[in-house]
Amino acid sequence: MSSEVRDNIVTMASDEDFSLPEVKTLPFEETLDGIQTLIANNKAKYDQLIEEQNELTDLRKDHQEMTQKLQHRCDKLVKTLENEQQFYMDELTKEMVKVNSLKQEEEQIMDEIQKVEAALLEETAKYHHLREQADVISSMPEKTVAFTGVTTSATNAPTFETKSRIVYPMDGGTALITFEEEVVAKKILTLKQHKVNLTEETFITVEAEAVTLILPKLVEIESEVCPRRILISNLPKMDRETMLDKLNIHFHRRKDGGGEVESCEFLADSGTVVLTFTDKDIAKGLTDTEFHGVQLQKKKKHRVRVTPFLNGTVTKLETRMKVCPRTVLLTGIPAVMEQETLQDLLEIHFQKSVSGGGEIEACLYNPTGQQISALFESVVPKVEKKQ
Repeated sequence: MSSEVRDNIVTMASDEDFSLPEVKTLPFEETLDGIQTLIANNKAKYDQLIEEQNELTDLRKDHQEMTQKLQHRCDKLVKTLENEQQFYMDELTKEMVKVNSLKQEEEQIMDEIQKVEAALLEETAKYHHLREQADVISSMPEKTVAFTGVTTSATNAPTFETKSRIVYPMDGGTALITFEEEVVAKKILTLKQHKVNLTEETFITVEAEAVTLILPKLVEIESEVCPRRILISNLPKMDRETMLDKLNIHFHRRKDGGGEVESCEFLADSGTVVLTFTDKDIAKGLTDTEFHGVQLQKKKKHRVRVTPFLNGTVTKLETRMKVCPRTVLLTGIPAVMEQETLQDLLEIHFQKSVSGGGEIEACLYNPTGQQISALFESVVPKVEKKQ
C-alpha cells in the first residue's frame, strides 16, 4: 500500500470516531469443531452400520446355508417318504390281491359247502323216502302165494313180462277186424278198397288201413304214500255195499281215530278197500295203529288191517310204434242200416276167401256219431264199448 493512502487512513482515524462490528456467535454444530464432531459421529455410525451389514450378511449366508441344508434334508425326507409310500402301496396291492384270492377261495368253498349240503339234503330226503317205502312195503296187505315147479339155476331163470292193455279210440264210420292169420290181414291191406254187398243191388266201398298202436317200451313209476288215503285189507266175505257202509261209519268217528270220509272204494282184484279222507292228518294215525276192530257183522268185531296207500307217478316213459299184424281198420263206412246188421255183413264179407278174407277172430263196428274204444291185450283185441 502506498504511503499516500496510509496517510489518508490515519488522517481519517484521527479525525473521526469509529466502532468494530459485533461478531455473532455460531451454533456448535455449525462450528468447525461441531462439524468435525458430527463427521466423527456419522463415521462411527457408518462404521457401526457397516459392521451390522457385515453381520447381517454373515447371518444371511448362515441362514442360506441352513436353508439349503434343510431343503436338502427335506428333499431327502420327501424322497424317503415317497419310496416308503410306494413300498406300502405295493405291499397293500399284494395284500389286496391275497385278500381277493382268499375271498374267491372262500366263495368257492362256500359254494362247495352249499353243494354238499344240498346233496346231503337230497340224500337224506332219498333215505327217508326209501325208508318210508320200505315201511310201506313191509306193511302191505298179506297175500298167500304158492310157488310150484322145479328149481333151476339163476342163469336159467325166466324174465318177467308184462302185457299191455291199449285203449284204441275209434272214429265214427270205422270198423276193426282181427283175422286168425296174418297173411289174410296183409292181403286185405294190399287190396286197399273193398266193395261190401249190402243187398243184391246195393253195396258200399270201404278202405282198409293198418292199425298202428303206441306201446310202452320203458316205464318207470315213482310211488309215494298218499296223505289222505288208507288201504284196508283182511276183510271178511260179505255184502259189498254193507261192508263199505260199515267201514265208512267206523272210520268217520273221531273216537276211533277217523275223520270225515270223502270216498270209499272197493278194489275187486285184491279184495281191499281204499278209503279217502278230506283231511291230510288222519291217515297217518290210522296206519300207525295198523290193526283195527271194526263191527262189520252183527255183534262181532272183525280185525282189519290198515296200511298206507301208494300213489304212483310215471317218471319216465319210452314208447314204440307197433303195427298190429292181424288187425285192419276199415274206414268210410256210411250209416245206412242198424249197427249189428251192418257189422254182421262186414264180418260175412271179410270171411269169404273170394273177397280175400279168412277166419275172423274179432270184429267191432262204430257207427257215425258214436264213441267206441277197442281194448288191445297183447296182439289180440278185445272190444269194449265206452259210451
